[in-house]
Amino acid sequence: MSIIGPSAHFIAANGVLIYNEDVGVHIIKGSLMSLKKAGKKVVIRPYHLSDYQSWKTAYLFIKDKKRNNWDISPRKESELALSEFKKLLKLQNKNREDDYFYDFGIFLKDGTLVGGVSLMDISRQVFQNAYLGYRVFNNHWGMGYGKEAVGLAIQMAFKTLKLHRVEAGIDPGNKRSQALARSLKMRRESLSKKRIFLGGKWLDLELYVMTSEDYGIKWKPGKKKIAHRF
Repeated sequence: MSIIGPSAHFIAANGVLIYNEDVGVHIIKGSLMSLKKAGKKVVIRPYHLSDYQSWKTAYLFIKDKKRNNWDISPRKESELALSEFKKLLKLQNKNREDDYFYDFGIFLKDGTLVGGVSLMDISRQVFQNAYLGYRVFNNHWGMGYGKEAVGLAIQMAFKTLKLHRVEAGIDPGNKRSQALARSLKMRRESLSKKRIFLGGKWLDLELYVMTSEDYGIKWKPGKKKIAHRF
C-alpha cells in the first residue's frame, strides 16, 4: 500500500490526465490514448467498454490445466457478465484517478486479448516507485507477447508516468518469468523473504528492478520541493 495520498486526477470530460507537479510528473494531454503503447506484436492500453466481448472470450478459453502456481484457470460464464466488466472498468478508472494502480490489457493488433500488465502500488514523493505485474494467458505462451508487453509497460513507467524505479517480485520457481525480466535488462537485486501473503502463507520473491537511469532517462523532480515529514 502506498503511504502517500492521491496525487493525480483523470478528467474524462476533456480527456486530460493531470499529475501533481510537486512530485515531478507532468500534464499529459489527450484521452486514454496517452496510456497506450504499441509494439510490433501487441498493444497495451486500458480497457474500454467495447472490449467486453474480447475480455469475456479470453477468460473463457484459457487452458484448463494450470502450468504453475501463478497460472489461472478459465472462468465460468456467469462470472463474466457485462455488469462485472463495468465494475472492473469503474475500479480501474478510480485507481488511475488516484495515480495508484494502472492496469493495461495486452491486445494483439486484431483486438484479441492475450493477457495483462500492471504498474501497481505506486508511491510518489521520495519514492517514485511502482511494482510491475504481468500475465499472459496460457493459450498464448511462447509467442513473445509477454516480453514485448512488459517492455512497453516499462516505457510507460519512465516516459509517461515519470517514475524512477520499477520492481518485479517473481516466484523463485518461475524460471520463465525470471528469464523475461533478465531479457529486458532488469537486474536481480535480492531474494525478498516472506514478501507477500498469498494462498494462506507468506511467500519469498526474487526481486528484479530497473531505474530510469538504467533505461537511459535521468529522473528530474518537479518544480516544487518535496515535503519531508521529519
